Amino acid sequence: MRALGAASRPGPRAAPRPPAAPRRDPAPSRFIYRWNRLWLTPVFRALTRIGLPVFAVVLGLGLWLGDEGRRAEIVARYQDIKQQIQHRPEFMVSLMKIDGASPEVDAAIRSMMPVKLPASSFAIDLDALQGVIERLDAVADVKLLIRPGGVLEAKVTEREPAVLWRRASRIEMLDAEGHRVATLIARETRPDLPLIAGEGAQLVVPEALALLAAAGPILPRARGLVRVGERRWDLVLDRDQRILLPEQNPVRALERVIAIDQAEDILARDFTHLDMRSEQRPTIRLSAPALEEFRRITGHETKVKALK
Repeated sequence: MRALGAASRPGPRAAPRPPAAPRRDPAPSRFIYRWNRLWLTPVFRALTRIGLPVFAVVLGLGLWLGDEGRRAEIVARYQDIKQQIQHRPEFMVSLMKIDGASPEVDAAIRSMMPVKLPASSFAIDLDALQGVIERLDAVADVKLLIRPGGVLEAKVTEREPAVLWRRASRIEMLDAEGHRVATLIARETRPDLPLIAGEGAQLVVPEALALLAAAGPILPRARGLVRVGERRWDLVLDRDQRILLPEQNPVRALERVIAIDQAEDILARDFTHLDMRSEQRPTIRLSAPALEEFRRITGHETKVKALK
């Protein structure tokens, strides 16, 4: 039998069970949810993948270049590399060749070079140099090209002088379009060129050349053309004779004068002015001796008729 005291003795207590861990909620957090929603946006995704790295690089460069010494060193290094490349032998120009230019134009073009040769081709602005050369009165066109071997080639087309334009103080050579070519000191320098004079004559050089071409049969007697009132021409002949041409159709009027001269030898007569300004009524003005002789003859004939 068990003792009564032993039966009433309590046994050892069982250890308490730990509380069960809370179950994890599978739903994403609010931050993760919003991040995923933003990540689905193409703009946000591009900004994150590209924008942030670029910003970081730019920020780093900005901080690094904030030092003035570093900037000066970079600029100096760049200029040094640039000079080394530009002055390589294959980029150097050592000779200038000019074709189609007279000695005076040749010397003028060479004096316009922006740098002394030899020089780097990078130091020669061909477009600017071409524009400067084309401002020369004697140059109609110029082409510039750098040839292999360091040769700067200039192909020049000069204006061909067609007439001489007498002004108050000098004589200008003009081309067929009226552009100035050069200044002459004396008329005898270019006796082969016809002479025009008068204000505005340079503006109608093509018309003057047409008149001179039409005056072929009497051209040996022609001294030149004079522009009158900036609207019409006078053809000046030797023996101080003038043919006054109309404002309209002066070539036709001159051709008419030549036709009359071939028929009646009118230009051999002693006159000072042959006025062709009126197509219906050409007028001839006799010289003083011819007019006196004409009056004497006509007066003598009148007396003879009166006596009869």
